[in-house]
Amino acid sequence: MSSKVYCLAQFQPKTGKEDQLFKVLQSLEPNTLRENGCLQYTVTRHIKSPFAEGTSYPIVFNEIWQDMVAFEAHCQRKEIVDFFNTYCVAEDGLAADWNVCVYSDEPNEYDEPKL
Repeated sequence: MSSKVYCLAQFQPKTGKEDQLFKVLQSLEPNTLRENGCLQYTVTRHIKSPFAEGTSYPIVFNEIWQDMVAFEAHCQRKEIVDFFNTYCVAEDGLAADWNVCVYSDEPNEYDEPKL
């Protein structure tokens, strides 16, 4: 198993703001990909498929971090804090709602070998 952290950061844009919000989120990729501990950081758009008919916010960041320390350091970077304050929290921001969750690939009570 690993100490990797998987993050799904979902964004619901305000009406008519999807393209603008997507572009702002794309602008976060280059600097984030330079961070130590960032293994994947890709903003994606929800697309239609008859084989995947679930519901989701239309914009989702798919992130993989080396560990929780790297993820939490990322969350405290000025560029990321400024993004949330400007585009999510602010009344005139582009996001109507957002949902950021982290996951592990380790099962509960994993019997990790002692090395």
